Amino acid sequence: MSNLVQKFQEYSSWRSGVMSALERYRACVGASDLADSASDQRFSRLQARLADDKLSIAFVAEFSRGKSELINAIFFADYGQRILPSSAGRTTMCPTELLYDETFPPSIRLLPIETRAEAASTSDFKEQSHVWSVLPLDIHSGEGMLEAFKQVSLTKRVSVEEAKRYGLYHEDDPDASLAMGNDGLVEISQWRHAIVNFPHPLLKQGLVIIDTPGLNAIGTEPELTLNLIPNAHAVLFILAADTGVTRSDIDVWRDHIGGGPARMVVLNKIDSMWDELRSAEEIEQQIDKQVASVAQTLHLSPQQVFPISAQKGLVGKVNRDPELLAKSRLPLLETALSGELIPSKQEIVRGQLKAEMQELTASKQQLLAARARSVVEQLVELKSLRGKNQNIIEHMMKRVELEKKEFDASLMKLQGTRAVFTRLSTEVFTSLGMDILKEDIRRTRDAMEKSRFSAGLRTAVKTFFEQIQNNLDLSNRKIEEITAMMTVMYRKFSTEHGLALSSPMPFSLEKYRKEIEMIEGVYHKQFGTAAIMTTPQVVLMTKFFDSIASRVKQSFLQANRDVEAWLKVVMAPLEAQIWEHRSQLKKRKQSIERIHLATDTLEEKIETLEKMQAELEEQKKTLLMLEAELKKAISAELAALKAAA
Repeated sequence: MSNLVQKFQEYSSWRSGVMSALERYRACVGASDLADSASDQRFSRLQARLADDKLSIAFVAEFSRGKSELINAIFFADYGQRILPSSAGRTTMCPTELLYDETFPPSIRLLPIETRAEAASTSDFKEQSHVWSVLPLDIHSGEGMLEAFKQVSLTKRVSVEEAKRYGLYHEDDPDASLAMGNDGLVEISQWRHAIVNFPHPLLKQGLVIIDTPGLNAIGTEPELTLNLIPNAHAVLFILAADTGVTRSDIDVWRDHIGGGPARMVVLNKIDSMWDELRSAEEIEQQIDKQVASVAQTLHLSPQQVFPISAQKGLVGKVNRDPELLAKSRLPLLETALSGELIPSKQEIVRGQLKAEMQELTASKQQLLAARARSVVEQLVELKSLRGKNQNIIEHMMKRVELEKKEFDASLMKLQGTRAVFTRLSTEVFTSLGMDILKEDIRRTRDAMEKSRFSAGLRTAVKTFFEQIQNNLDLSNRKIEEITAMMTVMYRKFSTEHGLALSSPMPFSLEKYRKEIEMIEGVYHKQFGTAAIMTTPQVVLMTKFFDSIASRVKQSFLQANRDVEAWLKVVMAPLEAQIWEHRSQLKKRKQSIERIHLATDTLEEKIETLEKMQAELEEQKKTLLMLEAELKKAISAELAALKAAA
């Protein structure tokens, strides 16, 4: 088992441990009668996030650099043969995602290239199952899987006009003549995108592998540029040891890959340097020289460049030849990838979980503390009635009644706050709503279609991004108003009625502002330099806007979901404690009334409250114990998990 596979399995075990601890804590909250709709929603969201957590690795290179072979060597060597096609020439013609979705049978879903002529991105088509061609995948036959995987290498020949309509032919491209045959037809991929649903153990645990076609696809398929590569948790950029870095390599690295975390350069096919007429030292020096050259060209440290032989690594694993495997240097890459990718991913998920759980556990402890405090107050009150006459009991009844009236008056004021809260909540969605976004997209598309000049196209897209950022700003200001209003209300109830409330849960749309800025940055890299664009570039720019619109829609949909979730929970701690306080006031009044009518029930009531006090103390201990277990599960390191196993 490779270090990367082992680390990923450890990460999956960590995630399962957190899930189990979260379920135990949630069950205790429910059994203690501390649950409410808002906290139930947050628990469900946390559990769904853990269950759906994905870890994606993208393999990017020019064709014939050994991407598919490297994927075979790292992930599929246990099958004893190649699973992905790997041979001379181009074997991956369209972006291919390898993943596992249990709602689909094992299959290869293929999106026809003709969909590029429509105003929709690959992401949009993922929700339209009827558009895809689906081939069953026989997971029990290695040969059958290999044959099915060959679909991603299929091509077709079309006219120049059709290729241009898809944004796949450009006269100024030096490689254009290579794609055109003697018959005047252009060779293009038969498929636009492939999704392989394959129940491999790692894919079932949330790994997603992205195999890309040649570098030219990075510029022509917006899904890669705007979604798959930027969102990948790790990107392996593969070069050939004999050719080093080409001009197109430099452009792709600088424009699309080099800036993010967990980006590694793989110098593949070092076995081409193995030479029996040279000593091992001479071969080592030659490899080191090529590594240094690549590192200098891409502005990296030599430690970020990994010389390997994917083919020899695969052979070494399949034939159980540790000497050949070590010579391939593949284990060094796997160790580096697992050491950087998985801990950083775990840290991101851990940070999200800690922030959410801090809010949840604090609110539950506050609610339990309020309940315990009320029981103590009732006990003190009732014990003070021992041997007292009816006048004192009547006085205490009046005091509780007055306290209830004051609290009810505060609730009347809260109703006014609710009205403002509802109005501001509506105003948040006035600028964040999907209908407004769709109208902005339609307006931009119309402006692009009417413009025949580069400047007009750029102005339309620039105006679109400005409007999007303005909409986010308007919504964020409303969110800030809601937060300020709720902070005042929390403080008021804490001060006037002794409720144990901390500040309301904070929220901001800043994350989505940065996401939109990233999308705009990708667009500028692609189209920001040329003063005049040719017709094929205009077609490509239009296709890019389709993908931009799709990405922005995804971002706004998530922003809407997050805002809706926040609006539901921001009042929840206050409402929970208000409900609890009202309930306890009612119980206090009823207790004193009963004692007023029959003093012999006083000792029985005191005994009941003392039992309730003991139960609450036991609930508090159990909840704190499970909270500590949950925090320990979240903070656990992968190495510790391995030792425990």
